[in-house]
Amino acid sequence: MNHEAAAAEAASLDRQRDDIVNRSKDKKPAAQFTRYLGPVIEAIRELGGSGRPDEVRAVIARMLSISEAGQSEPLPSGVQTRFENQVHWARFYLAKAGYIDSSQRGVWTLTEKGRNLGAVSPAEVQNIIREVSAQAKAPEGGTSTVPEGAGTTLPAETDYRDDLAQTLQSLPPAGFERFCQRVLRESGFQDVTVTGRSGDGGIDGIGILQVNALVSFKVLFQCKKYAGSVTPSHVRDFRGAMTGRADKGIIITTGSFTSEARKEAIRDGAPPIELVDVRSSLPCLRSSNWD
Repeated sequence: MNHEAAAAEAASLDRQRDDIVNRSKDKKPAAQFTRYLGPVIEAIRELGGSGRPDEVRAVIARMLSISEAGQSEPLPSGVQTRFENQVHWARFYLAKAGYIDSSQRGVWTLTEKGRNLGAVSPAEVQNIIREVSAQAKAPEGGTSTVPEGAGTTLPAETDYRDDLAQTLQSLPPAGFERFCQRVLRESGFQDVTVTGRSGDGGIDGIGILQVNALVSFKVLFQCKKYAGSVTPSHVRDFRGAMTGRADKGIIITTGSFTSEARKEAIRDGAPPIELVDVRSSLPCLRSSNWD
């Protein structure tokens, strides 16, 4: 082979390689969340036919052996983790296809159609995508009103969660601490004080939960304005800072908690830590009468 032929073949191979790379970059992100359609059904089935979103994600993470890093990777927007976003998109499609109850009460429940569904094959995944896309065809123009997948915000029914999460992310640390103080007060805590002292082991404030006339608890809280997921090490560090100083601790975050962080929070033999992510807590916050 002469030099010109070799150069031409090399150039051809380079063009083929670039074409493959470009096709990969242009690949619609829908394929990223479709892998969770089957696991969402299986996880809810394992939970007895219904489960809260964090419970479903924990089961999926265990089933698919998703690492802490994989659960914690944030989207560029910083509103959600990529894992949480993709699982929620899978739930959205399954609800539109009638496999999951579309209730907004924070519990994902299998419908009769979902309970009767067997293993979700690749062909079934494609059927679900086609069915939902057909439902969402615009009256004019024939384009789908359903976004093509993970990485975009969820539909209107949850947009207010994303809006609030973005607003809270934009607050300075002191502003988020004041928001958490208000949340705790609205939840029945008394004498809620923001300490905000640096070098205090991550403790941002203290409050008293009066259970009844005879029983009360001293509670320390940490405000974590965070784009990704809170990990077990964060929970352990906070527990270490509060040990001997309070009966209970609360971590409030704009992000989410990994499944291992949730296990660490209720580990046997250690003081329990309550984990609160503001996005999941919004339904109860919206029902409060905030003047």
